[in-house]
This record gives sequence, C-alpha cells and structure tokens, in this order.
Amino acid sequence: MKKEDFYFKLPEELIAQDPLEDRSASRLLVLDKESGKIEHRMFRDIKAYLKPGDCLVINDTKVIPARLIGSKIGTDAKIEILLLKRKENDIWETLVKPGKKAKPGTKISFGEGLLIGEVIDVVEEGNRLIQFSYQGIFEEILDQLGQMPLPPYITHQLEDKNRYQTVYAKHSGSAAAPTAGLHFTPELLKEIKESGVDIAHVTLHVGLGTFRPVKVENIQEHHMHSEFYHIEASEAEKINRAKREGHRIICVGTTSCRTIESAAKPDGTLSECSGWTEIFIYPGYQFKVLDCLLTNFHLPESTLIMLVSALAGREHVLHAYEEAVKEQYRFFSFGDAMLIV
Repeated sequence: MKKEDFYFKLPEELIAQDPLEDRSASRLLVLDKESGKIEHRMFRDIKAYLKPGDCLVINDTKVIPARLIGSKIGTDAKIEILLLKRKENDIWETLVKPGKKAKPGTKISFGEGLLIGEVIDVVEEGNRLIQFSYQGIFEEILDQLGQMPLPPYITHQLEDKNRYQTVYAKHSGSAAAPTAGLHFTPELLKEIKESGVDIAHVTLHVGLGTFRPVKVENIQEHHMHSEFYHIEASEAEKINRAKREGHRIICVGTTSCRTIESAAKPDGTLSECSGWTEIFIYPGYQFKVLDCLLTNFHLPESTLIMLVSALAGREHVLHAYEEAVKEQYRFFSFGDAMLIV
C-alpha cells in the first residue's frame, strides 16, 4: 500500500485558521462506512446519531503550553523548543529549532533566566534531551512563559489558550490537542448523557509522532512514535458493559481510538492499564473495540487519514473528502468534523 494512495487535493483557503466562537457550530459530515452514503449536518446534530446505551469514548488529556522561545547563553541567538516527553529529573525530550545551535552543553535562557535549559544529549531524529533548572514550580513557570504548540499550518495567533483545549481536558501532558473533541460544549455533553449515552474517559498524551509526515513510499515501513496512555478501571468497565450489551463504542478522535485499540485484549475487552503505544492503524486492520468514529479532517497522506480509511474504506473516505472540499468544509485542527457510522 503506497503513501500516494491517500493523497487528495486541498485548496489552502480551506485550512481553518481560527476556532469558531461557538464550539458546536461547526459542520458535520456523516459517512456510512458500509454504503459510503454522505449526509451534511451541523455538529450539534450529532445527538441524532447516538443511541441510548452507546458509549462515547473521549480523551481527557490536556495540552501544555509546550512552545518555549529563549536565547542561547553566550551569543543571545534565538532558539525555539517544543517539549515532547517528560523524562526523570526535570529532563525533557524536545524538538529544537535551529538544531545546529543546540549541541550538547548548550545553555538556553527563557524568560530572562526564570528557566534555564541545558542540552545534555541528541537522540533519535535529532531531538534534544534538555535538563531544566528553575526556582518554584515548573508547571507555573511553563504557564507563564510557554505558548500553545499550534500546528505549522495555523499561522494566526490564538487569542484564548483555552480554545486549543477540550472542555473536558484534565490530565496535562499533550504536545497537541485531540482536536475532534474541540467541538463539544459542556451543554451538549450534558444533553448526550441525559439521552442515555455513557461517556468513558481515557487519556492519551498526544505527541508529535501522530502528525509526522510519512516519508516512506510503502506505508507498512512507517514507524510511529510512542505515546503514553492510561485507562482507569471504571472507564474500562463502561466500555466493556456497552460491548457486552450489544451497544456501539464511538470514539471521539483518532487518539481515543488508538488508546482503546492498543489496550484491548484479544477478546476486545479492556481493564485498567497504562503504557506506551506505537500502534499504526491502516487499511487491513481489524478493529477490536471501536464501532464508530468522530474525527476532524486530516492532512493528505497522513497516518490519520490512513486510520480513518481502515474503518470506512479508502474509496469511501477519499470520496467523502472530495465532497467536503466541494462543499467548502473547513479543514484540520480548528475545522469541521466527520462522523463515521
């Protein structure tokens, strides 16, 4: 299976640069995975597609303001870093720009010395391990100095940091938002719950590996970066119960999908667990738990459009994307949504 099999043409003006004022006012393309039939709705109409007993699985990770801009001690050269993974002893794996200015031993000052980082090693793909030193609480300093790590295709400044968080974000640790969840409001979630739909929380801290371009021609040779996930016993039981009783498991976003598919036992059941996943889902994959998926529109030739194609079939998905382009849907993180049923 080739990377180019997942290409589609996207006019640049359809890439959403700003979030809508009302989260639930985005559009919703509904795709029937068996027939390929398409419906055009508004996001708040999602209630019409959810049935009592269904289980909606949401990823409650919280994005940290992981983008830091500092200066190299000694030369004052500007250096930008992106926090990817927390290690032990205040050490983080980071992405550094420009990398050539950040050799081991380099010290970087952020916020006029409020935070100091020292590059201690270069690891895979040129990522840097940086050890931080500071007075006080790291999270509070990060909140003060850090910016939201918006994807490179969003060029506008984000006025309100919270618009790149879901309303149910709880556990800090992501370098990117689980964007399918950005469409929900507290009111809409309350209505969904009151209609008899169960809501299960899982946590997967989104790393940049999810968004790294596929560079190999044969997609089976692509390697995903690992991401940390956790599922509590009570949430695993909600999913197991829905399955047992013949109801559907509907994941909000590819991250929720990857979490439950990584954690599932061969019989499709879940239990409390934590771990690191490198799961790469592409056509041919047999889903163990998931039945339906709510997701945003993804980049051409990305691992995410491959995951969606594994569920609904490549032809159906590419046709739906063509339709979305024709109908002027808004694409990517702050764009519209797609429900695969």
